[in-house]
Amino acid sequence: MRRTPVYIICSPRPQVGKTLIARLLCEFLLLQRGDVVGFDINLKEPSLVDFLPRIAETAEVDNTFGKMQVMDRLIVNDGLAKVVDLGFPAFDEFFTMVDEIGFYKEAARRGVAPLVLFVADSDRASQRSYAALRMRVPERMFVTIDNEFVLRGERPAAFDYGWLVEIAALPVFLKTYIDRIGFSFTGYLRGEADTSTELHQWIRDNYFSFREFELRLMLQNG
Repeated sequence: MRRTPVYIICSPRPQVGKTLIARLLCEFLLLQRGDVVGFDINLKEPSLVDFLPRIAETAEVDNTFGKMQVMDRLIVNDGLAKVVDLGFPAFDEFFTMVDEIGFYKEAARRGVAPLVLFVADSDRASQRSYAALRMRVPERMFVTIDNEFVLRGERPAAFDYGWLVEIAALPVFLKTYIDRIGFSFTGYLRGEADTSTELHQWIRDNYFSFREFELRLMLQNG
């Protein structure tokens, strides 16, 4: 049975590059699989739906109806890859909901393959949330994201659970360039003739990392 991937990108902290990673992952999945849907659970700007309005939609988890709508979409094995951009104000509410419905066991039963991508930060709140989450999420479903733009220098030893993926830091001028509304990572790869540029290599490196996600999910046995 083919599994439907669900990527949950999260952090209890703002300004850690979570939406940037969600954008990258959505564009990779669109290129790799032909279709993807993004769920934008954000209360702050910028948000995923602003960057990818054709494939992303807003979602809410602060009321019962919104929770039911989100979970009904995430728990179905329909072959459509899903990316959740979980804004930090909804972090606790979302994972409480996940625990209440037994999401990971139900996902395995239905052929849904979730991955929780935790974007690390060096502050205490991030480390506490990370420690709590690692007790709730199976290790094979947990990815620690080391965004070098945020975790400058050596990564704290506390972030040692699951699978580690590093996102290299870009120079500020390139970061400003890719943060423009309407910028497309895949479009840049296709339109830039010089494959040696720093941005070209950065996008390709991240796409290669994401390809490993797909391979790992294929090996999940639930």
